[in-house]
Amino acid sequence: MRTQLSRALGGVRGMIEAAVPTIGFTTTYVITKELRLALGVGVASAVLLLIVRVVQRSTPQFVLNSLFGIAVAAFFALRSGNAADAFLPGILYNAGYAVAMVFSILIRWPVVGFMIGSVTGDPTAWRSDPGIVRLCSRLTWLLVLPCALRVAVQYPLYLAGESAVGWLGTSKIVLGWPLQVASLAAMVWLLARGRTPLVRQGPDTGSGNSPAS
Repeated sequence: MRTQLSRALGGVRGMIEAAVPTIGFTTTYVITKELRLALGVGVASAVLLLIVRVVQRSTPQFVLNSLFGIAVAAFFALRSGNAADAFLPGILYNAGYAVAMVFSILIRWPVVGFMIGSVTGDPTAWRSDPGIVRLCSRLTWLLVLPCALRVAVQYPLYLAGESAVGWLGTSKIVLGWPLQVASLAAMVWLLARGRTPLVRQGPDTGSGNSPAS
């Protein structure tokens, strides 16, 4: 279970790869105040990470996500000429993702259930056990919290404009993969302390439960 969740979230390497283009963009812009140069550094760092993945013949999924993210950020920033707009897509994404996950909890189809189902081979089998649904709801709340926190911190900084670009970049990095790792750790802790089975106990399985780990 822990391995499945880590794989679904990209692991530490995937989270670091997501942060590198932001580090390159923010550092370059704070030093030079040149928007196009900063965006170029951000895109180039993502392309370099992609090349490394290809050479190593490892999955490029999370680098491609990072490259797509910096490309969208570049589009927003270049369209307005405002460097702070590079962070607007991320703020909107986190807000939308948080709303969608809360909605999935309210209708009792929590997002984490599908994440687990995608790696176990049966996307909806977990839905037949109320205990697993409750567990997946708690785990989904732990994914909602980082998204909500990012919006709460970054949106006021975005409203401050270009003067807050350095703080926007710093907050995006600090509230990015480190917060995601903390969220994953909290999920693992919740799984470790709980006794909710991942496989529904049938009439012939006796008293033994499969631990949620």
